[in-house]
Amino acid sequence: MLRTVVALLSRLPLSVLYGIADGLIYPLMMYIVRYRRRLVAKNLRLSFPEKTEAERKQIARDFYHQFSWTIVETIYGSRHTNEELREREIFENPEEVNDIAKQYGGCIVMMAHMGNWEWKASCQNWFDPEVTELNIYRKLKNEKMDALMLEIRSKRDGLCVEKQRILREFIRFRAAKKPIVVGLIADQKPRPEVTHTWTQFLNQETGFLDGGEMLGKKFNYPVFALHVRRPKRGYYVSRFDLITLTPQETAEGEITTAYARALEKNIREQPEIWLWTHNRWKWSKG
Repeated sequence: MLRTVVALLSRLPLSVLYGIADGLIYPLMMYIVRYRRRLVAKNLRLSFPEKTEAERKQIARDFYHQFSWTIVETIYGSRHTNEELREREIFENPEEVNDIAKQYGGCIVMMAHMGNWEWKASCQNWFDPEVTELNIYRKLKNEKMDALMLEIRSKRDGLCVEKQRILREFIRFRAAKKPIVVGLIADQKPRPEVTHTWTQFLNQETGFLDGGEMLGKKFNYPVFALHVRRPKRGYYVSRFDLITLTPQETAEGEITTAYARALEKNIREQPEIWLWTHNRWKWSKG
């Protein structure tokens, strides 16, 4: 049923889907269901104590609009071609990542839930054919939703790799001498017992996933942070910012902390495009 609904909606023009987002999904989440409204307000209050209450409320409204747009954009992207998405999901410097991946055998791109993170799987279009984009994902608890999202993500030319298979795929590509660009979401909260890197982030002591740093060091792959902006609705511009070419020469936590600094700067530039409904500070260091 869900797959059928998505298939039917994906045939609509994006302008119509935006009308559904603004006229139905946004008011439903914002005012009727009030989806995680208290959590969003708390996150914004702790992250931006220097802003007025009115300013934070405006960020919240803008965020819920962005969230509703992300939903319909993902539906739209499930049917439309890489060429169409290439016009809307723009990467500024793919040639740098492409060349480094070929030189070093691979590289790591640490990303966040900024803008439409689902469209980032179209990045493969911007690389040379011999470079493969690996998109690391974690299975969803709902099996039907997980199958649907995997189907949508797999329609792009990159390869979706479940978290538990990362090392196996790395070794396979390295043995075949095929360069890879590995994209992984790095802004989710890690469990306290596996958190190795803590840093001040948006005015709060925050634990960060260090998978990008770990993989970079293990395979000596250069590491990038992805900077995202939304110039206007339905269009995103991403830039690969190099963190290090020599991960094995960095101190423990240095790469992850550098990513946290880059992400914080990105969020402060355009806070409404980050995923504020995530319970990011559920656990504390103490």
